[in-house]
Amino acid sequence: MAPIRDGEQSQKGLAGVRVLDFSGQIAGPYCSKLFVDGGAEVIKVEPAGGDPVRRYSATDADLNGRDSALFTYLNAGKQSVIGSGGDPHVESLVSEADVIIEAHGLESDPEPVVDVAAIRGSHPHLVVLSITPYGLTGPWADRAATEFTLQAECGSIGMRGLLGKEPFQAGGRISEWAAGVFGAAATLPALFRARTTGAGEHIDLSILETANMVFTNYSDTMNRLMNGSPADPVHAFLAPTVESPSIEPTADGYVGFCTNARQQFLDFLLLIERPDLQEDEELCQFAGRVMRFDEWNAIMRPWVEKHTTHEIVERASLLRIPVSPIGNGENLQLQEHLRERGVFRPAAEADFVQPRRPYRIDDLEPPPLRPAPRIGANTSTGFSTQRAPLPPAPAGALPLAGLRVLDMTAWWAGPSASHLLATFGAEVIHVESAGRPDGVRMLGGMMAGHYENWWEASPHFLHANTNKLGITIDLTKPKGLELIESLIVASDAVLENYTPRVFDNFGLNWERVRELNPRALMMRMPAFGLTGPWRDRTGFAQTMEQLSGMAWLTGHADDQPRIPRGPCDPMAGMHAAFGFLVALAGRVGSGRGHHIESTMVESSLNVAAEQLLEFSAYDALMQRDGNRSLLAAPQGLYPCADGQPGAGSWLALSIATGEHWRALCAALGEPSWAKDPSLATHRGRRYAHEEIDEHLRAWTRQRVGAEVADDLRARGIPASQVANPCWLFRDNPQLRARRFPEALEHPVVGAMPMPSMPFRYASVDRWLRTPAPTVGQDNARVLGGILGLSAAELGELEADGIIATRPVGV
Repeated sequence: MAPIRDGEQSQKGLAGVRVLDFSGQIAGPYCSKLFVDGGAEVIKVEPAGGDPVRRYSATDADLNGRDSALFTYLNAGKQSVIGSGGDPHVESLVSEADVIIEAHGLESDPEPVVDVAAIRGSHPHLVVLSITPYGLTGPWADRAATEFTLQAECGSIGMRGLLGKEPFQAGGRISEWAAGVFGAAATLPALFRARTTGAGEHIDLSILETANMVFTNYSDTMNRLMNGSPADPVHAFLAPTVESPSIEPTADGYVGFCTNARQQFLDFLLLIERPDLQEDEELCQFAGRVMRFDEWNAIMRPWVEKHTTHEIVERASLLRIPVSPIGNGENLQLQEHLRERGVFRPAAEADFVQPRRPYRIDDLEPPPLRPAPRIGANTSTGFSTQRAPLPPAPAGALPLAGLRVLDMTAWWAGPSASHLLATFGAEVIHVESAGRPDGVRMLGGMMAGHYENWWEASPHFLHANTNKLGITIDLTKPKGLELIESLIVASDAVLENYTPRVFDNFGLNWERVRELNPRALMMRMPAFGLTGPWRDRTGFAQTMEQLSGMAWLTGHADDQPRIPRGPCDPMAGMHAAFGFLVALAGRVGSGRGHHIESTMVESSLNVAAEQLLEFSAYDALMQRDGNRSLLAAPQGLYPCADGQPGAGSWLALSIATGEHWRALCAALGEPSWAKDPSLATHRGRRYAHEEIDEHLRAWTRQRVGAEVADDLRARGIPASQVANPCWLFRDNPQLRARRFPEALEHPVVGAMPMPSMPFRYASVDRWLRTPAPTVGQDNARVLGGILGLSAAELGELEADGIIATRPVGV
């Protein structure tokens, strides 16, 4: 693809946007990092001692007085001032800013320094993003929390583990990283509208809700569907499990598989030379392999254990099975595909490497990295950039109203990106083929016993395609391709996320789209990118978790790596949506369309970057540690008296401060073992973790989980029960109070509650407006209303099999 090199407008679409960031730790700084990557000017406001992350290393490395690699990665290209919300200089910066970011509430966060109500009252044009553990409203708004307790409460930990054994967290503080990218994607549309209308916005983002979005695979909605009713379910059909085949031991390490689709599992049986098992219907189902876990492992493991990882990856790729070696901080730089694509870049004025931003515009490399600021280096200066025009947004409407998007994505990552655009008001037309429907629809097969049209009962499809129109067109037929090209002419943007060969074979590459519509944006979201030796390999979220290193940090220390199960899809969607909006802003200045390449693998590497940073900066390899954390000790799951066979009751406890420890000792009745002076320090408790855990388990085994969690929380300690993800909307008062679950009347599944978005706008009452479309539901509305086809012409198209309202073969 020949690059277009008038690059400033497209590469720095946010040039002239001014962001004032009061946050510390990960979520807020990652959000503002994304703005820096898009060309915005960001000033970081720090307390006198600086952001604590300046002094933090996940491997407890000796920093020798230098800023940490994590701080440098998160804050490169920003300016730093010392102060707080009441200082005259900071007040001046507030008046000049477009966006304010503030984050507080996690035990690792600095104290809040921003009076949001006062700022919004004095500066109504501002867009203010608040990132907190539970959101600013609801009965849990002031509850103490850590990443670990949020994972317990959101349903994440309750769905991840071996049957009958202690579940485990997803490693790597993923909820905080996810909150950062969701926050960025939520803020930019509000800024477009504020710049046009002068009316700012307050965005209230909940990390708990974000964690529910990225970790639980819509378990509450899925369980209702498996019960056959939108009503609160009586039975829970889901329990802690691990996927299989997934990460498996090889002759020289580990390899990761993904068999989301039935055909992928059938091909896996060919790979392990057991085609005779293709007729075993129970084994071909995920649930069947869970119930026959030991038997299945005995079938599979002998084959994988006698082959090397490289050999298995090559063989599985030939069968188009999603497959990957298991990445970590040490080996990622050696991975051939990532190396050839130039994914890793040296940090500016620091001795480590980091991933580049996860999207490329107009086939150009992102702008060069800039150094992170010294603490207070810019205290006497202000914003220096001149504001530039941004996409106009209509007054009294959602920010992206008037934008038409042709959504040719499938499964979860691509539809998540287009779903965000639809949620903010864009007219999004989701395109499928009746002969090959969106693959995520087929997950509805699990609900076939309750719904005759089971392909309309997939929880992932029902959520990721709300607020969209839905049509079917068979692109393998010339008339179908002609219709798609006509819709491209009539649209502002085209999105797709297939392997590159698919759209190239249809002739729908960037050159053709630009020829049809010079102002159109085209965003392509291949798993591994448009170039490199893996460009045509299939990849799913599990593949990215395996390759990026997320899996390396997930699981118990005495077990193999395990996948987090889910976060890479929605996070890839949010990174892509943000990159799309940056290019949309660039179009205002360039006057032409732009091409965006946003890959799932690079978005995953950006949020798993800490492993690469620690190894390349300090030669230290991060390791999984079950439910423990460097930030809290003791931290873990502790069994309670009310556990049932196969469904334990677990207390999630996270002692992050000395105050928490003293409160815990009081709750325990000041036992003699806890009076050891070494336990008064965080380091001492880390060293004695096993001994402390034995005492805590003996204590919790005599107590009911809900009661002990309530008692500890009343003492200000981050503690919670591990929530059953199947009953969250029924049992969690915080989610209900914030109206996180919303229900729409769907023609097949009824008024099914499902997650909305993990943030609230002050100006928006609800996010979900129309249910996900049934197959071909809007054929007449789109092809007739937009392209002007008559009823007779639509009838001919249906007779010829080009459009349809039911999948072929069911």
